Amino acid sequence: MKKIVFFAFKGDLMCFIHVLLNALDMHQKGYDVHIVIEGTATKLIPELATEGNPLFSLYKDTKDKNLIDGVCRACSNKMGTLKDAEAQGLRLLDDMSGHPSMANYINGGFEIITF
Repeated sequence: MKKIVFFAFKGDLMCFIHVLLNALDMHQKGYDVHIVIEGTATKLIPELATEGNPLFSLYKDTKDKNLIDGVCRACSNKMGTLKDAEAQGLRLLDDMSGHPSMANYINGGFEIITF
């Protein structure tokens, strides 16, 4: 089975929609797929969970399917969304000086795609 992890760095909804769409598509096609929310993308966490947001249903679908592996602890803290991530039950990733380690995913056999 193909293993993919999307590292979403950009805090732009038009970019993030492609992370969600591709993750859902790959999941449907049998891939082992995960999303890591990093960098300025962490500022989107409260916005994505707000009903009425154009990406709300896609975001909810990825969460319901457990495709979001976690959120960068350091970046969500810097962007002021750490508490939002915790309130949504998102795992905080901090195994590399407060940030998620790409090496751990590579060692797990994942291909990394960045947005």
